[in-house]
Formats: sequence, structure tokens, C-alpha cells
Amino acid sequence: MGTRATADRARVVAAEAWLPVARAHADRADALTAAHRERRGTGERHPVEDFLYEYYGVKPSLLRRWHPGVGVTLGPTAQGPAEHAAWRWYGVHDDGSVGLDVEAFLADRGETVAYVRRLLDATASRPAALGCLGLHEWAMVYRQDDARRRHSLPLRLGREGTDAVVDAHPVRCSHIDAFRFFTPDAVPLNRLQPTRETQVDLEQPGCLHANMDLLKWSLKLGPAVPGDLLLDAFALAAEIRLLDMQASPYDLSSLGEPAVAIETPEGRAEYVARQRAFAERSAGLRVRLLEVCEGLDSHA
Repeated sequence: MGTRATADRARVVAAEAWLPVARAHADRADALTAAHRERRGTGERHPVEDFLYEYYGVKPSLLRRWHPGVGVTLGPTAQGPAEHAAWRWYGVHDDGSVGLDVEAFLADRGETVAYVRRLLDATASRPAALGCLGLHEWAMVYRQDDARRRHSLPLRLGREGTDAVVDAHPVRCSHIDAFRFFTPDAVPLNRLQPTRETQVDLEQPGCLHANMDLLKWSLKLGPAVPGDLLLDAFALAAEIRLLDMQASPYDLSSLGEPAVAIETPEGRAEYVARQRAFAERSAGLRVRLLEVCEGLDSHA
């Protein structure tokens, strides 16, 4: 290992304990990605589910890799050291046990860890704002010709009806990676003008995209994130993505998904209720990711 302090303070887990956990993790990952992998084999695309793989660069093969997390050392198997020994940022001890080399990881990713910790901490410190109604997706097609739309799905209310919804509601998007896809006509309608430089100052825990991004931060923290946390973030992001598109201007009936019609009182109430539930669930994941960042610091 690159640092003796890490080795001395790590908890050693025997192979008979960690091998079943690693296998269960791979099985869970395979179940979560089964539909995507099947579509990939036939060249079929899915406008809702493919987002996680394309936007976040998720690879099923990497999702199924189980990592024990910071402060855990894996005892050797009968065949020798754990396969993690061949993975980046892992090291082997004299007794054949394998663990994360925190010093090496922070040497490469220290700035990323510091930024993620600062962003997550700032986001967690704010109350959830629940009044955006998912209008970011509407703003991405506002007054735009159909040929330039990001998805081939039809607009549920048509062109004029879609624009009318944006015109009738305040746009309050706080997330830079949603705002940057607004059409030129929609940009000045947003009450906030988020930038990459103001992301830490503006991100808030009610935002669907901020909560889907917990998957991104889990991936950025790489092997420091325990396997169950990564898959929990992926599974939650998939659920949030569905609401994101159900509440969008697109017609998902061809996919068998009902609309959350945010242009109606009933639709707005449903959106806010589900948004609030996601904010509460995401808060727990955010705390767990902050604990990963703190664990890296304490084991450095």
C-alpha cells in the first residue's frame, strides 16, 4: 500500500465474508442494467432510461464492480489477493490483503474530492425548493423548431400548447446543467442565471437534477464509494429520471408511461409530492457521500 497509516487503521474483512457481498452486488447491478444491456445488443434506444448511461457515462461493467469503500481491507482468497489488486488505486499488503490506497487516490483526485464535499455540504445546508414544476424540460424546447429537439418523442400539447405553459408559469431553474440546455428564448425567462462558478452557491436539495447528480458524484469518487451506495444512487437516479420525463412536455404514452400534467392543479400537486419524496431520499444518500469524503480525509 502507498500509506502505512491506511493499512494500520483499516478493518480487515475475511474472504468468506466479502466474497458473497461482492457476488450479490454484481447480481444487483446486472438486474438494474438488464434492460439497457438487452437494448444495446439490438441497437434499440430508450429516451428515458438511456440518459443515465449517456449523460453520466455509466458503464454496466463498472457498476457491477464492488468496492468495499474507505477503511476496509479485503482478506486474501484461496487463490490469492482479491481481484481489486489489479484495479487502479488499490494496493496489496504483505499478508495478501488488499485495500484502497488513499494517499494515491487523493494525489490524483484530491481536488475533485474537495469540490464534491463542498458542493454536497452546501446543498445539504439549504431547504428544498419545490416550486420549479419541472419546467426546465419545457424551457429546453421553448419556441424551438421540432428538428432541433433533443428527443424524437412528440410534444404532448403540441408546439403552441407547450410554449403557452412556459409563458404561464414562472421558471425557477437553479441547476446549471439543466439551464445550459435552455433555448435562447427561454434563457431570459429564468429567475436565476446559474453558472458553473455559482453552482455551489445555488444548488438545492429539491432539484431533480441535483439529486440525479448524486450518481455523478458517486462515480467521481470512484472506488472510495462502497458498492451499495453507488447502486443506491443509480437506482434512485433512474426513478427521478422517470419523473423528470413524465413531467416534461414529451408524450411518453408510446412507452407506456402516464404524464404528470404540470399544467393542471392535479399534475402540479403530484409533481411536488414526488419531488419532496425524492428530496428526502436523496438527503440520506448525500449524507453517505459526505461521509465518504470525510473518511478519505481521516485516512489520508
